[in-house]
Amino acid sequence: MEKLVVVGQGYVGLPLAVRAVRAGFDVVGVEVDELRVKRLNAGQSYVEDVGDDALAAAHGTGRYRASADYADADGFDVCVITVPTPLTDGVPDLSHIASAGRSLAPYLRPGATVVLESTTYPGTTEEYLRPILEEGSGLRAPGDFHLGYSPERIDPGNARWRLENTPKVVSGLDDAALARVRAFYETVVERVVPVSSPQVAELCKLLENTFRHVNIALVNELSVFARQLGIDVWEAIDAASSKPFGYMRFTPGPGVGGHCLPIDPSYLSWKVKRSLGHNFRFVELANDVNDHMPAHVVDRLVLALNDRRKAVNGSRVLLLGLSYKKNTGDCRESPALEVARLLRRLGARVYAADPHVDLAFVAEGVGIAEPSAREAAAADAVVILTDHDCFDYEMIRRESAFVLDTRNRCRGPNVERL
Repeated sequence: MEKLVVVGQGYVGLPLAVRAVRAGFDVVGVEVDELRVKRLNAGQSYVEDVGDDALAAAHGTGRYRASADYADADGFDVCVITVPTPLTDGVPDLSHIASAGRSLAPYLRPGATVVLESTTYPGTTEEYLRPILEEGSGLRAPGDFHLGYSPERIDPGNARWRLENTPKVVSGLDDAALARVRAFYETVVERVVPVSSPQVAELCKLLENTFRHVNIALVNELSVFARQLGIDVWEAIDAASSKPFGYMRFTPGPGVGGHCLPIDPSYLSWKVKRSLGHNFRFVELANDVNDHMPAHVVDRLVLALNDRRKAVNGSRVLLLGLSYKKNTGDCRESPALEVARLLRRLGARVYAADPHVDLAFVAEGVGIAEPSAREAAAADAVVILTDHDCFDYEMIRRESAFVLDTRNRCRGPNVERL
């Protein structure tokens, strides 16, 4: 039985750990947040894609445990690092990777395999993580241990594409490392896609998210201009989506959120600027468009209230949805939080309803509300920011004085769409 260590037990690491238990591994989930460790070992999952029942099944095998102590990684065969890689003042912050590498290195032994899954710029695995592991262990890669990169492709709340049936890109520093990384992932996913180097795999992840980021920015800006031209952008998108080739559907919204779109393309832009001295204009333009969408939503609401002889200052505004995408509680970089902040700054009395979200994520000064007929009727305006399936959109339309719908879920004379 092989021992697997998964560093980081969040949206990426916990599903991988639980899946690996099912594949027969003895798994240690290393997590620096001790409160998370206590919850996991008590059978309480905080990741929606891993239910308490799945976590209980993993515990029931006797082959899963969470720990805040890297000493429990001792003797591992495979370690996967799934730690956050945020931007700090616009610069990639690899401090979590560095900390994981330094903490893991003393327990690295000959023949073991380390895989980085955290999203980062090309060159991180070989030029940044490898020296940390080598210095702390006294081993060398390639040769003494195997090192590779495999970009995470977790899509929270996606019931169709899960970890096990989403193709997994894999790489290694040399052929032996690639073979070892590939063999590991073939036990937990249905299909692996090997590439020639970690740099290719790292760029692959940034390409995927930059592609989405740029196209969402395109339709976001198009929605602004289409309204000014008196054209229904949603009807145009529906019509364009009928084309069976050469077109992929993207839709406008209040901005972008999660770790992938607001952050990952900036890693690529930073790398291009630092290594080549060039600006990645597509990424910078997409950042500019998408970053301004929350302010555009607020501007639209201010104008709509003005048309109804109401000032935003003092108006009661109900926000439906705080997470960055439907049917999840993931609030990382959510544009809804920025909309709430801007409205509060303008003096609105802001309330938010989101059954998926931990109330700790509700911004200061924002009231907690239920997505009920009473709350809809009490509001001067309702803003649909996240299109959770649990919301009763017909009731919202019927009971509300005015609805600003950024997700195209409502139709009616009292509804304006983004």
